[in-house]
Amino acid sequence: MHIKLKAGHGMRPRPAFVMGVLRMAALLVILIMSAVIWKSCFQQQGAWQTTSSSSTVDLMDGTKCVALTFDDGPHPVYTEQVLDVLEKQQVHATFFLMGKEVECYPQIVKRMHDEGHLIGNHTYSHINICQTSCQEALQEVTRTNDLIYDICQEPVEWFRAPYGCASDSLEQKTQMIWVTWDVDPLDWSCQNADQIVNHIVKNVSENDIILMHDAYPSTVEATERIIVQLREMGYTFVTVEQLMMP
Repeated sequence: MHIKLKAGHGMRPRPAFVMGVLRMAALLVILIMSAVIWKSCFQQQGAWQTTSSSSTVDLMDGTKCVALTFDDGPHPVYTEQVLDVLEKQQVHATFFLMGKEVECYPQIVKRMHDEGHLIGNHTYSHINICQTSCQEALQEVTRTNDLIYDICQEPVEWFRAPYGCASDSLEQKTQMIWVTWDVDPLDWSCQNADQIVNHIVKNVSENDIILMHDAYPSTVEATERIIVQLREMGYTFVTVEQLMMP
């Protein structure tokens, strides 16, 4: 006995109808995923731009941290290129600035501050404080602090002495936090991106402070490669303040 099925009661849908439904469902899924991804990227970008360098970083136990620092800026060309790399990679760094360069390029200093980087003092004219009177050195530090404050409207708390010189008397007078470094690829000397990257990757350890200079195209190139490679090695990038403060 043959039974003829009525449409809507067991009859197989037509292939064209099935394909149409599948296409609509796939399109709907794509639209939903695109909206979610766009919202997530927008929120992350906004959060990165407005995050202060002094904000608390939510780091889980076992997180390997490292701090990128740049001396001698701001440079009229290469500092902005370094900032572009940091913005692209969503990394906050620490910049130790010379007062004479701050006077020339205040707009670059403002961008550093607005994008959440930590700004420190590197004297006004890169003097060797070990070969200068304490009074003269203090004048250089104070003058640079005032210049940075006029732009950022925040007191400068961090200092790095040119050439890594130490002066207990000057340190007491400045009442600032003095910062040295752990890894120095001598980027100002070699000016070779491959050498800079290889030296840092080979020598870096957890909680290290990396010294570079934002005044050379080779350092700009190396910066992005360093970020990518150290992330692959499990490192998280923080400012000096976030690294050193409890």
